[in-house]
Amino acid sequence: MSNRNPGTSRRGLMAAAASGLIIGAAAPAQAAPQTVALAELKKEADVACLYHCDFGEAPRFVQMLTNIANHYSAYGADPFALQLAIVAHGAGVKFFLDSFEGTSWQGEPAVPEIRERLDSLAKNGLKVHLCEITFARMKLDKGKVHKADFIGFVPSGVAAVAALQTKGFAYLKVG
Repeated sequence: MSNRNPGTSRRGLMAAAASGLIIGAAAPAQAAPQTVALAELKKEADVACLYHCDFGEAPRFVQMLTNIANHYSAYGADPFALQLAIVAHGAGVKFFLDSFEGTSWQGEPAVPEIRERLDSLAKNGLKVHLCEITFARMKLDKGKVHKADFIGFVPSGVAAVAALQTKGFAYLKVG
């Protein structure tokens, strides 16, 4: 038996949450999203796939969420059988903001179902990696990012796409 802390890996965290060891594990955390180093990205299921989001069209993003839901459905929503991640950069980061105010997307309508669907998919283990370079170049406030434990930052979105692929993640892009 391992003496690892159950929260140190995706499998350990999911098992602890399922067994009730972590109270309130299904609720999104309210802490600011943290940055994950590229070396810390890990494949922790036999099947892993990254969804690449560098686009800002809401219907295309909603289709991507439908594909992710179908992907989980094919594996019985088993977080130990399937690991999915979204890597977002460029216009794709807008779907993870609580407000478009003060951004180049100001005045665009938000799609309320997106937040609900993301939160629902996260219960199956979905992780979201947002590009810090995008936030710096577009002068976006990281404080506007939806605060949830499944959303974090990576130093570079495109570098995260490549890093995940070298670690065995399949690549999908909708559209």
